[in-house]
Amino acid sequence: MAGRDFLKEMKTGQDHAFIINQTAVKQLGFGTPEKALGKLLAWHPWGAKNPDSLKTGKVIGVVEDFNYKSLYDKVEVAVLQIFPDAYWKVAVKIKAADVRATVDNVRKVWDAYTPDYPLEYKFLDENFEQMYQSEDKLRSLLGIFTAIAIFIGCLGLFGLAAYMAEQRTKEIGVRKVLGASVISIVALLSKDFLKLALIAFVIASPIAGYFMNRWLQDFAYKIEIEWWIFALAGLLAVGIALLTVSFQSIKAALANPVSSLRSE
Repeated sequence: MAGRDFLKEMKTGQDHAFIINQTAVKQLGFGTPEKALGKLLAWHPWGAKNPDSLKTGKVIGVVEDFNYKSLYDKVEVAVLQIFPDAYWKVAVKIKAADVRATVDNVRKVWDAYTPDYPLEYKFLDENFEQMYQSEDKLRSLLGIFTAIAIFIGCLGLFGLAAYMAEQRTKEIGVRKVLGASVISIVALLSKDFLKLALIAFVIASPIAGYFMNRWLQDFAYKIEIEWWIFALAGLLAVGIALLTVSFQSIKAALANPVSSLRSE
């Protein structure tokens, strides 16, 4: 955002230079990124054995805020500094074209410098996955239980639709004799189930919204739940209900009215 990066040719960068983030600019009262350049800063040197030791230097650059923790935590003050003794850990940006060959080359270079310490590596996306393992498990569990709940609900709807169609067989036969169309009979049998689906949607939406908002409060950075998400859920619920009862409704509507009325 302002200033420059650390430079190899400037040896003073190790002991007298810092790069800070936007949050540091605000909390340290530097005003703007441009005004922060050149400001004196006393900060704990990374890896210092004495916890009271301070390194004094100038701000040479300002970077945008970035998440170096999970989204549960707000971005805090970040002060970047050179620490040559951290040779035991290296971040390498590689191309994804041939990962295996690239890792082998990195291993060769590593072994050339530190043959006594074998290379142990992991990819950055693996670190991010570890941050959100509990969320991934929760998503899987919710997906499984949702599928089970939908399946059981559809079984109940299917059975209820079959029972209703059987109870109203003669009524349907009379309506067909009097000229009722297949569409009108299907609508007649389906509207009661649509009412149940809509009532369930009205009851479930505020409850789901409340618990989702409570869950999102744990995150410092989160989405806002939009109204269309609930509208889409309602449409899906109605669609699943219609698909479930439509088989029995259409079957009853297409039945021969003579067969339906013969036993009367």
